[in-house]
Amino acid sequence: MGKKRSASAKGPRGGKAGLVLSLGSSALAVVRASKQVRRAKGTHDKLNTADAVAGMLPLITSAALVLRQLRGRKRESPETA
Repeated sequence: MGKKRSASAKGPRGGKAGLVLSLGSSALAVVRASKQVRRAKGTHDKLNTADAVAGMLPLITSAALVLRQLRGRKRESPETA
């Protein structure tokens, strides 16, 4: 009964394919946000640049969380095989 980790992975991100899809969409959002940061830096508007950077932080965190879940699944796979 020690393996309750999979119970928290219910929903659209529950499967490995869902996690990979989520990681891909997070990566695309980070790319878009980085373009926004570059545009804001080009205009030398500090407030727009700060806004763009602040908008990027949750996207990076989300991608990191999904990567951690994928790595956890990868570690669990050899044990079940």
